[in-house]
Amino acid sequence: MRLIALFAAMTSLVLSSVAVPTVAQTPATPPAADAPIEGEVTEGVIRPYPIAIAPFSGPHGADIAKVVAADLERSGYFQVIDPNAFIQRNLDVSVTPAFDAWRQINAQGLVIGADVLDADGRLRSNFRLWDIYGQQQLLGIQFTATPENWRRIAHKIADAIYEKLTGEKGYFDTRIVFVAESGPKTKRVKRLGLMDQDGANPQYLTDGSCQVMTPRFSSTSQEVTYMCLGDNYARIYLLNLDTRRQERLGEFNGVVFAPRFSPDGTKVVFSVERAGNVDLMMMNLRTRSTSRLTSDPSIDTSGSFSPDGRLIVFNSDRGGSPQLYVMNADGSGVRRISQGGGRYHTPVWSPRGDWIAFTKQAGGRFSIGVMRPDGSGERLLTSSYFEEGPSWAPNGRYIMFHREAPGVNPRLWYVDLSGRVERQAPYSGSASDPAWSPLLD
Repeated sequence: MRLIALFAAMTSLVLSSVAVPTVAQTPATPPAADAPIEGEVTEGVIRPYPIAIAPFSGPHGADIAKVVAADLERSGYFQVIDPNAFIQRNLDVSVTPAFDAWRQINAQGLVIGADVLDADGRLRSNFRLWDIYGQQQLLGIQFTATPENWRRIAHKIADAIYEKLTGEKGYFDTRIVFVAESGPKTKRVKRLGLMDQDGANPQYLTDGSCQVMTPRFSSTSQEVTYMCLGDNYARIYLLNLDTRRQERLGEFNGVVFAPRFSPDGTKVVFSVERAGNVDLMMMNLRTRSTSRLTSDPSIDTSGSFSPDGRLIVFNSDRGGSPQLYVMNADGSGVRRISQGGGRYHTPVWSPRGDWIAFTKQAGGRFSIGVMRPDGSGERLLTSSYFEEGPSWAPNGRYIMFHREAPGVNPRLWYVDLSGRVERQAPYSGSASDPAWSPLLD
């Protein structure tokens, strides 16, 4: 992999104080010269990019620097240098660093920052990213937010650095919804959980009176759809995470499950079970009208739209075992795409449109894999006793899923598209069925 630093620029972003702020960005200085910075993957081993994150000055500076460092380290593509190794200390964000001092500890990049409380009580934080060997500034950004939003500032900084050095969008300023599990196996309580992507600020949005399943984010807003299974009902709900307004998606003749939004957020595809047969349905959220997409005497479920909304991937046992199929969004043109041995489940289209992630069961193990939308290029990224439920990060580079071992409660994990970065997500509780939000505004 190459980490490419694009043209340096100085920009300004402003975060408002609402739950999901609007972000504005404007250039502040002309771009500097191009300075390519390289990291690489050789013979299957990642050689992370060595970067120093100096403690920021100011009331929240040290905490912001720690969150930035943790975000970049978890990505698997950065080696954050231990601050105890620093030769130059007490850096000033407005002063050019002593490049020789950073070369001596093998740093290729350096981040310096500072924050202050303005007279109106808002927190103003700025940072600079330096190329140590090119001896130039690559990036400078200023953020303003209420002090309680300091973690969002840190994630925004990490996103900016990640994008500058990899050429890909970041994914740190995001949230995860999931099923929070508690209690014994025979009497499991499953609530709707929400947290920042780094495990911070966990919340529980349902009271456990019904069993939550398959929560999914809208790609256009902070809205979630999920299934709630009670003693004698199964319902699909919509929940706005900012207003906490919840509504039920009508009544259906049969058990409904596995809802997922269309890319524009105006429709939901879901499954309905009637007398042992399962078909895919689609609801227009504006009119509440529904249409039936499949009518095969088999189990058709787990529908997921392509990013342009024209196609749907789903799994079906119409061929004798669960396999992956693609059809047009109106239900026409069904064709099978999975060709390998084993049983395929829970397909989900990458937000970039280039891959479909899935769960595969074969040889007594479960795997998370990817294939091209035409079924070519199948690769298994990770495998274990039991794992399923892939969900893409908004940049299409990472996949979160849940994993379970014998006698061990499920945990959230993630893997990158190469399969070389595989780590447990930073949430200590039992959890399953994760879904990644789009980048926050």
